[in-house]
Amino acid sequence: MGTPVFEEVDPASDCDCPGCVLWRRVLPHAADGRAGGHPAAHRTLLLAAASAAVLAAGNASPAAAVAHVAERPGTPAGDEPATPQGGTAPLHGPGGASAEPLAAAAPSTTRAEIINRAKKWVAAKVPYSMTKYWSDGYRQDCSGFVSMAWGLTGNEWTGSLGKYGTRVAKGDLQPGDILLFHNPANPTNGSHVVLFGGWTDYTHTYYTAYEQTRPGTRRQTTPYAYWSHSGQYLGYRYKGLAAGAGGAEAEPASGTSTPYPGARYFGAGANNKYVTQLGTLLVGRGAGRFYTTGPGPRWSDADRRATQAFQQAQGWRGADADGLPGPRTWQLLATGSGKDIMAGAAGPAGKPAKPAAPSKPAAPAKPAAPAYPGRASFRPGADNAHVTQLGRQLIKKGFGKYYTSGPGPRWGEADRRNVEAFQRAQGWRGGAADGFPGPETWRRLFL
Repeated sequence: MGTPVFEEVDPASDCDCPGCVLWRRVLPHAADGRAGGHPAAHRTLLLAAASAAVLAAGNASPAAAVAHVAERPGTPAGDEPATPQGGTAPLHGPGGASAEPLAAAAPSTTRAEIINRAKKWVAAKVPYSMTKYWSDGYRQDCSGFVSMAWGLTGNEWTGSLGKYGTRVAKGDLQPGDILLFHNPANPTNGSHVVLFGGWTDYTHTYYTAYEQTRPGTRRQTTPYAYWSHSGQYLGYRYKGLAAGAGGAEAEPASGTSTPYPGARYFGAGANNKYVTQLGTLLVGRGAGRFYTTGPGPRWSDADRRATQAFQQAQGWRGADADGLPGPRTWQLLATGSGKDIMAGAAGPAGKPAKPAAPSKPAAPAKPAAPAYPGRASFRPGADNAHVTQLGRQLIKKGFGKYYTSGPGPRWGEADRRNVEAFQRAQGWRGGAADGFPGPETWRRLFL
């Protein structure tokens, strides 16, 4: 991010209270009164001019009336989507000029066309921006990306995208649908939307998400419904979907045309696209439980354990199941051959798989775990029903010894120590057992 233009006027002020943020946004070249005291007070005489400027810059969208505050460096990752968005706007041509007015109609398109448009941004690695527009006229934020993929005639935002779609349940999601989280309390910096690209495992716990987020467009295996605020995402299907476009997969499984890149691309210190591709393929074969944040380009122990579990599923042992993918491992994964990882295989705890039990009549399916509410629900100072829910489940699992009067809605040290004890019981150590529940801790608690 470039140096704020306000610094050339008042380099001593770095206050980010709402008042100072407003002055830096609206009046970056205002004269400095040098009157001392709070920085926002220097500009009191300019209040009327600032108000007029804010009103003049507004449009019919609720988002346009809200000052867009950049992500604060101290905000813990996962608390809020780092995807501030703009409001509704026309398509933009060269030089940022409006190209055409908005239209309410939903142009006809197909699932394949939606996914292929999304892939173009992924391939171009379009940089994230809530103010800039790509060469196709769409704003380079999360809602602009979906507007582009759906082929809308203008740039929408999370507060308006829903009117172009119809609600769909989790079991009905298909490639080209979206998962939309609109937060009225913080619509521009607390909302997000992603494009659903298809399930990656038979349990429907992970899917391929196409999304516009910092630093740029990405395609990534993601836990349903999202890393944070999972319970607040809603599925929508585009109203303009062409007849007969439903049901079929819009894209083949990833990696099927990529030859084995070589052993040097995997193992300690590796950081490249093939590690991400390997992880995505492994998740599609039942290794989703090994990942807590999704496959990424940096090689980790989760990649090693997932690879080893797949190798063991083929009946390999010893050096043939060392957790490092060789040509044969890659071929089986890339072509969809071989055996999938069984449900009893080792997860993040690294515990060995249990021997298969004799076949029995199918037992009633266990109720699904409640949606993970996000890390923000369990940070210091948190006070909500999810903390109580967590505490009761810890006690139910036998990890409540640090409670003296709880559990209750206010997050405290007793909660953290009980969570840490549960995490250590899974075999996790270090940062994986810090006492703060992530998606995998939450899922295991409610199994």
